[in-house]
Amino acid sequence: MNVKITSPSEFQSAEIVTDRQNPACIRCGLCLATCPVYRTTLRETDSPRGKIALLNAVADDRLEVGQEFSERYYGCLLCGACATICPSGVPLEEIIQAARDDMSLHKLEPERLAQLGRIIAEHHNISGEDNAHRLLWTANMEDEPMALKPRETADVVYFVGCVGSFFPRSYRLPQTMVQLLEKADIDHAVLGGEEWCCGYPLLINGELDQASELIQHNLEAIKSMNPEKVVFTCPSCLHIWNHVYRSVAGEELPFELLHATQLLADLVDAGKLRFRELPAQRVTYHDPCDLGRKEKIFDAPRRVLQAIPGVELVEMRDNRANSHCCGGGGNLETFNAELSYAISDLRLGQAQEVEAKVIASACQQCERTLTEAARRNRVRIRVLDVAELALQALEE
Repeated sequence: MNVKITSPSEFQSAEIVTDRQNPACIRCGLCLATCPVYRTTLRETDSPRGKIALLNAVADDRLEVGQEFSERYYGCLLCGACATICPSGVPLEEIIQAARDDMSLHKLEPERLAQLGRIIAEHHNISGEDNAHRLLWTANMEDEPMALKPRETADVVYFVGCVGSFFPRSYRLPQTMVQLLEKADIDHAVLGGEEWCCGYPLLINGELDQASELIQHNLEAIKSMNPEKVVFTCPSCLHIWNHVYRSVAGEELPFELLHATQLLADLVDAGKLRFRELPAQRVTYHDPCDLGRKEKIFDAPRRVLQAIPGVELVEMRDNRANSHCCGGGGNLETFNAELSYAISDLRLGQAQEVEAKVIASACQQCERTLTEAARRNRVRIRVLDVAELALQALEE
């Protein structure tokens, strides 16, 4: 299937590239050094500057846009590393996202991602399971979490996210989080089946209209609880709430949005969470792209780790704003699993370089992809969420 683009105005992304008010790509190649996809494939059209060149060709009417063209833009993690290093300030992530919006509009979205969109639209989650089953992660807990007790309001609402709710390997994270909130005596609740997918997978696919219903529903469900804070263990959920939900609401949200590590760090500082000494262990922290580069939350997870006696925190070669993506972003795993795996293998290698025995992260997707990388490569390294280490060290 090919679509002939006859003018830049038909493709918003090409229009952005050729807009004289926007900085232009000078083809310096710095983005090649940071792009996880290019570092894996070494293919120019997989690089950020390659994507810009392709859109320039579209804008100049030198290129027909078809399925192979569109795949260059879906074969991207949307990790933002390229935008961080670009000396010209080219809005690379904005351009790539606009290209995805264009592909979706012209029915050039890869079928696997279109299927994901249909699943979310029908089931309100990424797994395709009955959304009423969002509390399955509580089934094997020894004691029923306080979060499940019926209530009309709560000081803190914990927005669990699809991965923590529907992927058994990730159940331990929401289990951990509610236990920590109980130990800190925080009045909290979860939405259960009233929580729908945050809409982020649809937005980055370019399916803007489909995400609107999810966003409106979640806003109303949270507001009905009248919380002071909404806390997220999923950085992508936090990111879309911070940057899209606020816009959709048309007003300042009446509650504070926090990542779990921010709340945990505050509870540690307030003396509400105290840690005993763990057996000595060398831990490296992996900055999730949506939490670190995009939300600028670097210190809170490290503050929690540094507060745990017995933890020796070491940094990988690529860290903080320069962190290497785990390979699980941008819906890449759904579109091209082998490429996603290769990228997570590279990140695993960086943890091995610093001889870490534990990779700590603050994202259930990162934890899942890096755990799979360790198993795939038969590397004896544990992958844990910061919250899980905190629970392990918690004083009785």
